Amino acid sequence: MKKLTLRTALMAIIAVFMASCTPESAQDPITFSSIVGLWEETDMLGAPTQAYVRFTSDTCNVTEGTFHGREWNESEDVFESDLIQPHGNGCFNYKLVQADLTEIHFMDNGGAEIPKVYIVTKLTTTDLQYHDKDNKNNKHYFVKVVRAK
Repeated sequence: MKKLTLRTALMAIIAVFMASCTPESAQDPITFSSIVGLWEETDMLGAPTQAYVRFTSDTCNVTEGTFHGREWNESEDVFESDLIQPHGNGCFNYKLVQADLTEIHFMDNGGAEIPKVYIVTKLTTTDLQYHDKDNKNNKHYFVKVVRAK
């Protein structure tokens, strides 16, 4: 009886360990429709920061599959309504291919385009997490925001 209990416990531990080692590619698929919307950045403990990003479904290049986005920080007295230029500070185009999120940010100073590439590690109806492609320690956490229009 003790051997059976020990074997069962060992199998349960192995199963839990194997489930926690599931590669990111085996998780739920990351879809475009899941990322569209307003997100507030949080710290790693979930505290709000007043920094926002909005991923829209407004197409900017159908062939490339890129869309418009905006980001702003209300703690710095910058609001979404302040982003009136479609290609200025705070505005970007983005493309989501599987877990690769590429943002092309536009700067007011001469129209420079700054690419930022991220790896999405979690995307649900309420949570978004990603890290810089070249620096896994630079992580970003977001919660979806629903605001009355």
